[in-house]
Amino acid sequence: MATKFLLRPPILLAMLTAGIAIAQQPAHPRGIQTIDHIVAVVNENVITRHELDEMIKTAVRQLQKQGMQAPSPAVLEKQILERIIVNRVQLQLAKETGLTVSDTELDQTIRRIAQENKLSLPEFHSALEQDGISFNKFRDEIRDEIILVRLKEREVNNRISVTEGEVDNFLHTQEQSTDGNIEYRIAHILIQVPEQADGAKIQAMRQRAEAALAQLKDGAEFAKVAAEFSNADDAMQGGLLDWRPANQLTKRFAEYVTPMKPGELSSIIQSPNGFHILKLVDRRNQNETVTMVDQTHARHILVKINELTSEGDARRRITDLKERLDNGGKFDELAKLHSEDASAASGGDLGWVSPGDTVPEFEQAMSALKDGEISGPVQSPFGWHLIQVIERRSQDMSTERRRQTARQAIRARKADTTFQDWLQRLRDRAYVEYRLEEG
Repeated sequence: MATKFLLRPPILLAMLTAGIAIAQQPAHPRGIQTIDHIVAVVNENVITRHELDEMIKTAVRQLQKQGMQAPSPAVLEKQILERIIVNRVQLQLAKETGLTVSDTELDQTIRRIAQENKLSLPEFHSALEQDGISFNKFRDEIRDEIILVRLKEREVNNRISVTEGEVDNFLHTQEQSTDGNIEYRIAHILIQVPEQADGAKIQAMRQRAEAALAQLKDGAEFAKVAAEFSNADDAMQGGLLDWRPANQLTKRFAEYVTPMKPGELSSIIQSPNGFHILKLVDRRNQNETVTMVDQTHARHILVKINELTSEGDARRRITDLKERLDNGGKFDELAKLHSEDASAASGGDLGWVSPGDTVPEFEQAMSALKDGEISGPVQSPFGWHLIQVIERRSQDMSTERRRQTARQAIRARKADTTFQDWLQRLRDRAYVEYRLEEG
């Protein structure tokens, strides 16, 4: 089966409902004007006081919506500035290596965000305006989010491989484990240690972790301590992770979490990334059931839109290929010659596709086809497609779903560690000059 590449992009659809105030001006006493100034230099780029203030206001509003108390202003300012720096070095790398998002892709994503919020585009624009949000600034933020997701895919996720042997071992361990079907809801705090930190720096980070743990033991709310101390991306969400099976946790984390009761805290856990504190929020038992899934065996031809191929050129090419198919051309031969993805080698064959495996535009067009029928040009975030349905079936996916879940768990576990290592190296290589005191 060809590798699925059309997975849904994990865009932050909650940006609107989180109440992001991107374009609002900082509130100042009447009659007082502040002069914007630089608070940090990141390589050849700068971060301004206005940018920092806007992000702080956004973070405070998110914390308030979640019923969480914000850290002290000084701590919050430092935390938010570091997050801007980390994002900025990633976006700089993306720009240097030619990673871009076309206006067409961006418009499609914004339409999808509006649909997720059950709004038409005009209604979505109005909702943004009512919240004081500049639509152009919103577009820029969404573009950056897409770029960050794709950068992570390119630099980390796409370089992670999972072998069938690893899947077999994972499932064997799960079968032998008494808690093989148990999932955990965990909150965590990460005190990150720089890649080349000396002994004094490592000890300072341990002391910071000990201070965080001391606050937790004194009864402080975990979410508040996470927001104040944690370097993890989810710190402002209280450090709360999604439900995860035991085998998706690292072996070291699993050793701590398995005997814990809901509400309990771990001791300080050291890893190559730094120091961690875990809280077991809850656990549940997931019973296996027979899973019948309606699947489609499909193939496609893809012409991508990029810096070398405009949207118009891509559409003309795909339209020309459709005409050739209508005039007796063979789908697999044209796919091998013209399709611009990994499935080209197999004549565009995507294998058996389950609901949710592909992006909505592709899935909707595929679902409307009869067996053997070839679609007209279909646009998705990946470019322009021609799709052919070969056959359909209803399949018991219990075994395959278990293996797929195992692959995802192994990949997620590897990706978590690899991404943090990669991000820390990227941050350590950047030139950063702080100028907060100059304001």
